[in-house]
Amino acid sequence: MGTTTSINGKEIFDLLRDDIVAIEEQFGRDTISNVAAITEIGEYLRAGGGKRIRPALLLLSAKLLGYKGNGAVKLASVVEIIHTATLVHDDIIDEAQVRRGRPAANTQWGNSMCVLAGDWLYMQAFKIAVQERNFRIVDVLIEVTQQMVEGELLQMEKLGKLISLQEHLDLIYRKTACLFSVCMRAGGILGGATVAQEELLGQYGRDLGMAFQIVDDVLDLTASESVLGKPVASDLREGKATMAVIHALERCTAAERHQIETILHDRAFNGVTHAEILTILHRYGSLEYASKEAARYAESARNAICIFPDSEFKRALLWAPEFVVAREK
Repeated sequence: MGTTTSINGKEIFDLLRDDIVAIEEQFGRDTISNVAAITEIGEYLRAGGGKRIRPALLLLSAKLLGYKGNGAVKLASVVEIIHTATLVHDDIIDEAQVRRGRPAANTQWGNSMCVLAGDWLYMQAFKIAVQERNFRIVDVLIEVTQQMVEGELLQMEKLGKLISLQEHLDLIYRKTACLFSVCMRAGGILGGATVAQEELLGQYGRDLGMAFQIVDDVLDLTASESVLGKPVASDLREGKATMAVIHALERCTAAERHQIETILHDRAFNGVTHAEILTILHRYGSLEYASKEAARYAESARNAICIFPDSEFKRALLWAPEFVVAREK
């Protein structure tokens, strides 16, 4: 992986501090509408925070290739708006009550208003992207939005059902990794990346996103509600079989399989406890398996950017997979 020295999260924040502040301000300006409810919902969502990992990836990718213009901040705000719009719609579909430790927007404004606010956010994101007059970037943003919507529809079709590991990997690619990939590609396009460089940046984003979602799914099963900011085992309650669960289902007894199937089918822990499911997952090393898969994707992400010249931005990108795998929420 080259001879780059390590960099930590604080250093990445310091590296991007001014840009992250600018993105927050841009996000605030971009979500102001003549309709007060849209502005209120947009501000509520922005104030909810988040890791801002997607805009950070776009910034780091652009800076890795020496980009110094203002377009990176604008496009970083665009990808965060797209991500926020997906969360609004996801919470409505999942009937979520909580998001990042606060009431989900749909519990405050209702489903109808939030559907329309999410739609407005999508359109606003593309309006801003078009202003940059880089149609290659608009193309990849349209492509990723379609993939995410298709992923949500596919997931709805599979709720409560037993799915294969390959089907699951396709879902998490569409759910998370494709947007990570596009953030890296968009930053590369801004920086004048060659076709080969853009491909490697996209691979980095895809593999990092896969690792991120696998870890997210493990934490959903193992972390506490106070740490997660939402109820534990939400995926199982929503009828979603994630990697560790699929791994256990392929190895467990008929009785254990019935317990898991009951939760997925009923979308509730009726007669089966969360602790009993954790016992099954530990028995077959399923949580450890998923964690190792996340680490494998993280290593693949690091390897994808080896060819780029050493810089503080490369060091930050080499550290990001470590952060993703080690995080606790």
